[in-house]
Amino acid sequence: MNWNIIENNLNNFAFLLLLINFFFYWLNLILSNNIILKNTVKLLTITINFLLALSLLGRWINNHYFPLSNLYESLLFLTWSITFLQIILTNKINSKLIGAITTPVSLFIISFASISLPHNMQTASPLVPALKSNWLMMHVTVMIVSYGTLIIGSLLSILFLIISGGKAVQIQGNSNSYKKKLLMEYNNSSSNKIKYNRINLLESIDNLSYRIIGFGFPLLTVGIIAGAVWANEAWGSYWSWDPKETWALITWITFAIYLHTRLNRSWQGKKPAILASVGFIVIWICYLGVNFLGKGLHSYGWIS
Repeated sequence: MNWNIIENNLNNFAFLLLLINFFFYWLNLILSNNIILKNTVKLLTITINFLLALSLLGRWINNHYFPLSNLYESLLFLTWSITFLQIILTNKINSKLIGAITTPVSLFIISFASISLPHNMQTASPLVPALKSNWLMMHVTVMIVSYGTLIIGSLLSILFLIISGGKAVQIQGNSNSYKKKLLMEYNNSSSNKIKYNRINLLESIDNLSYRIIGFGFPLLTVGIIAGAVWANEAWGSYWSWDPKETWALITWITFAIYLHTRLNRSWQGKKPAILASVGFIVIWICYLGVNFLGKGLHSYGWIS
């Protein structure tokens, strides 16, 4: 059995289904209450997640180590994480927006992994001594799941800014009284009904973004701590200010500030959404940018 051919077929099929799902999700936004389309995108997402899981599991069995030792494997696992979180959130929240914003990102990630990465970076190779540890599964798994969670939360904040049109929108505190006032005073005005619905949508997106980031931040914290323990075990130092470690700390600080401002309500509406949007960029710098451009213990050495 040639596992490489099977793996390529699984990943290519997952890519094809993601492309189809991308169009279906956006069509689902246009067509309201279409049960067939709604069930189709759910089934496709579950199938995509299952195909990626099979690909990773086969790689694990074939190479005898958890498939998170190189960038290609971590990109596949990140795509699996995002689609898995997408399934959970869609079932729990029943929102069309989750899949509509996460599917394009998953499509981009798997395209980059399969097309842009050189073949030698896609090929599994024997683990170096430092990676032969149970901390590989603990640290990298938690970090990537936290990245996937924070990416989804940040995407919702970006969506918030797009829908709000960059205007300062008050959606906390007195938002309920404001919405009630709109309904009482302008009950027969279609323009103000639209305004009310827009505020309601923005409030929903903002709260959802906050809850998802609030879930991803503890995972990021645990992942960084696990990485520090592993670093001490492997290299004799908990923290060496490696570029990856530095940007992981910057990512942590960015979202810590976001959660702090939300908890004490010092910022509302647009400002925390901007900060979370900046966090989206910081995550990708930490995850990809540093790995390629920075020289350190976590560098994959493609560009550098």
